[in-house]
Amino acid sequence: MPANAISPTRAEDYPEWYQQVVRAADLAEASAVRGCMVIKPHGYAIWERMQSILDREFKATGHVNAYFPLFIPLSYLEQEAKHVEGFAKECAVVTHHRLEAGPDGRLVPTGRLEEPLVVRPTSETIIGATYAKWIQSWRDLPVLVNQWANVVRWEMRPRVFLRTAEFLWQEGHTAHATAAEAIEETLRMLEVYATFAERDLAMPVIKGPKPAAERFPGAVDTFSIEAMMQDGKALQAGTSHFLGQNFARAQNIRFATATGGEEFCWTTSWGVSTRLIGAVIMTHSDDDGLVLPPRIAPHHAVVLPIARSDEERAVVLAACRDLESRLAGSSFAGEPVRVKVDPRDIRGGDKVWQHVKQGVPVRIEIGPRDLAAGTASVSRRDRGPKEREAIPLAALPERLPAVLEDIQRTLFARAAALRESRSVRLETAREVAEHFAEPTAGFAFVRVADDPAIAALLDPLKVTVRCIPLEGPDDPGPCVVTGVGVPRRSLLARAY
Repeated sequence: MPANAISPTRAEDYPEWYQQVVRAADLAEASAVRGCMVIKPHGYAIWERMQSILDREFKATGHVNAYFPLFIPLSYLEQEAKHVEGFAKECAVVTHHRLEAGPDGRLVPTGRLEEPLVVRPTSETIIGATYAKWIQSWRDLPVLVNQWANVVRWEMRPRVFLRTAEFLWQEGHTAHATAAEAIEETLRMLEVYATFAERDLAMPVIKGPKPAAERFPGAVDTFSIEAMMQDGKALQAGTSHFLGQNFARAQNIRFATATGGEEFCWTTSWGVSTRLIGAVIMTHSDDDGLVLPPRIAPHHAVVLPIARSDEERAVVLAACRDLESRLAGSSFAGEPVRVKVDPRDIRGGDKVWQHVKQGVPVRIEIGPRDLAAGTASVSRRDRGPKEREAIPLAALPERLPAVLEDIQRTLFARAAALRESRSVRLETAREVAEHFAEPTAGFAFVRVADDPAIAALLDPLKVTVRCIPLEGPDDPGPCVVTGVGVPRRSLLARAY
């Protein structure tokens, strides 16, 4: 194992490898509050890239951004019984609004609130109450709003990015005049997520509806995109919910119809979160550290001057700055190439390995010999750290975008090939049990009914029905547990 490699490796201890990649890439760290994280500048820059792309997609589909309160009156959640039941164990609740010094000098909470306030676990109820004031007539519809926010869901077993008590996300909330329009919106946003995952994160996903037991609390239907991580587990990378009229009835969101009647709105909600950073880590990274798809990398390339003396350094650095300027005039994925020079006077090997571990897609090294030859030494993060190609300096502004596009395609192809190699089709309950007896078993496509009886087979295996894939041929047959006929196979997996 190279001295700079991540320890332990993926094969030795996958969960610990994940934590070490986060640490080595300087993405995040634990905070003083148990279960919460500090997202460090490099990690937040990745989130900003995701935000930028998604925000553009949301606005292109007619949505606008707004912001709603962090605190939700407890009574709002109580109006939708399934919703409050689904989130009750995860809620943080504020009961006082003041601190005062006690007899021993310690601060104690005082000023009890008339009604407890729940720290936002999700915003359906408070946004619904707002929509009830905004919407009066069919002319006010549809309402297409998104918010970028933080949420709190009390998490007892945290893992940075994947499960934390507080995390960042976006949540879209829309209201419509008909069920058909709301269902169309639900599927449209599912497609936005799937396209983003595959095009920008280079992460192949399977999209489809969840079974009843896995639906969002209070939803009529929940659709998700599911990705396979390198250890064979599934990660739910985004969800889109058709809420029917459940929340509209609870929050009294009514509208006057064009024919003079009155109806409840049909609503949706949809969201992705900073767990996508964890998804990217576990989809693409290797035993040398983080690997980033170029489309979401804060920098596409880093230029590293190599010099032994101050005189050499001045000449090489000037050439690096000139190349930086010329590369920034190129474009990739419709945006200027993001490039930086790292002029720090530290050991070249240490500098190179820092950028390897941080997942920068392309490293460009320039020293006196390279300048004499009119070339640069170019390394790709999707290949071994010692693999290099000499490319003429004059050709780099034209060549780099093609290299970045090839890295993006390569990462997607690798992830797709892994998923294909670790996916099986099973025909009986016994085959399901045998397959998932292996702790690192991958995906299984199995005919199962949407029936509570399925839990008796899957719960002991710590397996869930992730979704019923929308794409692919119909494959009707009997459920492996109940024998009831089902039209399509479901995706079964262990999951994060």
